[in-house]
Amino acid sequence: MTALHVDRTLECEGLACPLPVVRTKKAIDDMNPGEVLEVRATDKGSVADLKGWASRTGHQYVGLKEENGIYRHFIRKAEASRTKAEMKFPHTATNAEIQARVDAGEKLNILDVREPAEYAFGRIPGAISLPLGELEVKMTQLDPNNEYYVVCRTGNRSDMACQMLTEQGFKRIKNVTPGMLQWVHDVEKD
Repeated sequence: MTALHVDRTLECEGLACPLPVVRTKKAIDDMNPGEVLEVRATDKGSVADLKGWASRTGHQYVGLKEENGIYRHFIRKAEASRTKAEMKFPHTATNAEIQARVDAGEKLNILDVREPAEYAFGRIPGAISLPLGELEVKMTQLDPNNEYYVVCRTGNRSDMACQMLTEQGFKRIKNVTPGMLQWVHDVEKD
């Protein structure tokens, strides 16, 4: 196998969403176009997070190598003319709004796009596990006419999921913010 030339390595082992993406943005900003950044992370969610971030911003996600639980992401910085401004999904619902609707007895379609282990340790009651890395393949199982509330740990991964669903014709999507990290209401656990 040919060795990939890397201009900079970013250590993100032990960090959870959104930190690998936040640190990647900062590192890429300090690099020259065409240079390759290697991001080393242990968060399985970083696979979908960094691919999605690169796609949304115009940088090239070169590839991924996994070695002993460390995900080595390779991202090439794009020329300024090829980059895109990162957009935030405009339609949101707060944790309190979701809880109020659940308390009122409403049946909500809540998609939890965190990794299965995160979901197992605590989720909004009734939420459906649909990890971001599987969303593209499994979104055909969802009805695009339904209303969906998308949640993750901090609102970043769910933001990406909302954008992906909207691009595929889903019209009634809301990003739940600030997400499970600040969810203070009842949770289901496995």
